[in-house]
Amino acid sequence: MLKKFDYLSIAWLLFFSFFFLLMLQITLRYIPFSAEASFLQIKQTEVDTLGPYLSIFYIHVYSAICCLIPGFTQFNSFILSKYKKLHKYMGYVYVLTVVFLAAPSGIYIGYYANGGWLAQLSFMLLGTLWLLFTIQAMTALKNRHIKLHREFMLRSFALAFSAITLRLWKVILVYLFHPAPMDVYQIIAWLGWIPNLLVIEYLIRKKYKS
Repeated sequence: MLKKFDYLSIAWLLFFSFFFLLMLQITLRYIPFSAEASFLQIKQTEVDTLGPYLSIFYIHVYSAICCLIPGFTQFNSFILSKYKKLHKYMGYVYVLTVVFLAAPSGIYIGYYANGGWLAQLSFMLLGTLWLLFTIQAMTALKNRHIKLHREFMLRSFALAFSAITLRLWKVILVYLFHPAPMDVYQIIAWLGWIPNLLVIEYLIRKKYKS
């Protein structure tokens, strides 16, 4: 059975499973619905003064974890070849969730992010690129440009994965350098997604442009 999987697929599944479970643990902190759960304890100004903030925040939290689930299926060569319907349906779930829930809500709460305009700019840019890459991926698929579709889906998921890498960078920076809280937000706002995108661009050029 293992011969049907390539080693990279196995490594990806193990790596992704570990960090997905960590992200799921973080998400569970926001169940049940509360105005003071976890991170919201330091966002009470927004919760109290901005009517839609709390609802949009929770939309983003719950939809972001749903966007990560397709990572188990969408980039696995075995599933792509043997379970095409699963790939198709999970792809639709991912696209609809990103376009209508996760990306727009991310842009909104990014506008009110901690860390000042530098962090706010990064999070809004992240959400906008995530939305655009996902739409471009579906447009390419509609036009039967399969290779282009795959490239933009890789870019899109690299940004979805920032939900995990952002938190990893935060742990690393705080452990090694002990920066001020606002400095942390400004740094991880960019570190959370730019390296992801650079890695994917490198892989696309090395493998999918060959």
